[in-house]
Amino acid sequence: MKLYMHAAACSLSPHIICRELGLDIELVQVDRKTHRTSDGEDYFAINGNGYVPALMLDDGKVLTEGPAIVQFLAEGSALLPEVGDIRRNEVQSYLNFITAELHKPMVLLFNPIYASVHEEIRALISKRLAWLNDRFSAPYLTGDAFTVADAYLFVCLNWSPWIDIDLKQWPDLHGFMARVAARPKVREALQAEDLQAFDADGVYFAPQAYLASAGRVGEPVRP
Repeated sequence: MKLYMHAAACSLSPHIICRELGLDIELVQVDRKTHRTSDGEDYFAINGNGYVPALMLDDGKVLTEGPAIVQFLAEGSALLPEVGDIRRNEVQSYLNFITAELHKPMVLLFNPIYASVHEEIRALISKRLAWLNDRFSAPYLTGDAFTVADAYLFVCLNWSPWIDIDLKQWPDLHGFMARVAARPKVREALQAEDLQAFDADGVYFAPQAYLASAGRVGEPVRP
């Protein structure tokens, strides 16, 4: 299988799931400006929307949209409860929440086109994060077991320093980041994407180019 990705983007979520499951996956970088892949293909011919992730199966079929990809990958594993188990619906509920209420508005904060409403967007995200923080009563979103929803949340919250959101005001979310960052397979994925920890707590990771542009320094992630 091939996973089309950008380092530290939302494609990191299915990448983590592949590592957690021990799946054989080929990472294919997509250039954000040219939409050419690292193996020379036109990415629009693979995903007409032009964004990552996309998963190409061994038979050539392509699956898009991160929440759908991670559920496909994790079917039949402990990372996605089985059909009929209410915990499966809870995981799916969190996937939808993260997509709509965190991922998309967070992306807008990276775009200067929306600068005039960034404060309002940030206020909305903060409201959602406060709600999410109050939901935590266990190590992970739905209990003691790590699921596909936790991988997705980790990836989105990892963008917080770049959009001026301080997770330390929500201790349970900050603790969640530390727990997920410490998982050996998560660290393998971070290293494979050449992401570096740059904060004192070691729970946020970014490509070297981002670190340089922000004047931050970091050390390579070691699994």
